[in-house]
Amino acid sequence: MDSLKMPSLLTLQGSCLCGAIGFEAKGAFTGFYLCHCQHCQKDTGSAHGANVFLEGATIEWLKGVAALTTYTLPGTRHSKSFCQHCGSALPTLNGSDLRVPAGCLDKAPPLTPSAHLFTASMAQWEPALGDIPRFKALP
Repeated sequence: MDSLKMPSLLTLQGSCLCGAIGFEAKGAFTGFYLCHCQHCQKDTGSAHGANVFLEGATIEWLKGVAALTTYTLPGTRHSKSFCQHCGSALPTLNGSDLRVPAGCLDKAPPLTPSAHLFTASMAQWEPALGDIPRFKALP
C-alpha cells in the first residue's frame, strides 16, 4: 500500500451513467485492485477492472433497483452487475462481500490501488501506456 492511510470502514456512494440507479455501500475495506484477468478485460472493454472490495458490507439501493441486472459467467466466480438502461457496471454483492467498480462512484474514494492482479493476462499494449502522449481533453 502507498502513503495514503487506508480507512478500515468505508461508505461509498455511486450511480450509473444514466442516473437510473443509485446506491450507498458500507463495509470494511479489504482492497482496491486493478484486475487484468481476461474476464475483467471483456466485461469492462478495457485493459483492466478497477474495483474496491468491502467485507461485511451492506448496500442500500437508493433508486432504480428494478433496472439492476447481474450476470455470472458459468463455471466461474466472475459476476458483473449493471444497469439495464446504460450498461454501467455497478456493485455486486456475494454474501456479505461487495465488489464496487471504482468508475461508478460519485466521488473519488480516499484510496489508491492496493495491487495489480492477474498481470500474466495483462493486455500486450498496457506496459507502453506510460510512454504515450497525454491530453487533458480530446485533441
